[in-house]
Amino acid sequence: MNEKAALDKIKAGRFIKNNGRVLRTINILRYKYEKLSEVSYALDDMPENEYYDSLNYLFESEYIQLRHIRSKQAATLADSEPDDLEAKLTDKGIRLLAGKLFDELVEV
Repeated sequence: MNEKAALDKIKAGRFIKNNGRVLRTINILRYKYEKLSEVSYALDDMPENEYYDSLNYLFESEYIQLRHIRSKQAATLADSEPDDLEAKLTDKGIRLLAGKLFDELVEV
């Protein structure tokens, strides 16, 4: 295996683990929204770009929903500042954590 292939494999493995960590952290208060800024504090050892990659994947896969903190209006990560958003698991995200769904890109 060449160096680039090895680095790609390491990055892919981290992505899968990070997705699970982010999902579990957002789930701390399952019935309430968690501010993304507070979630990032809990994951302070995760590089910011990897954190946003995971948030984007979890949102696009419909495992989390996002809304603006002040207006409570639905939001997307692509169109908003992360510090202005909060997240909550969807029913699909809860089923994934409960082991009723499988996603090879999320380590639960």
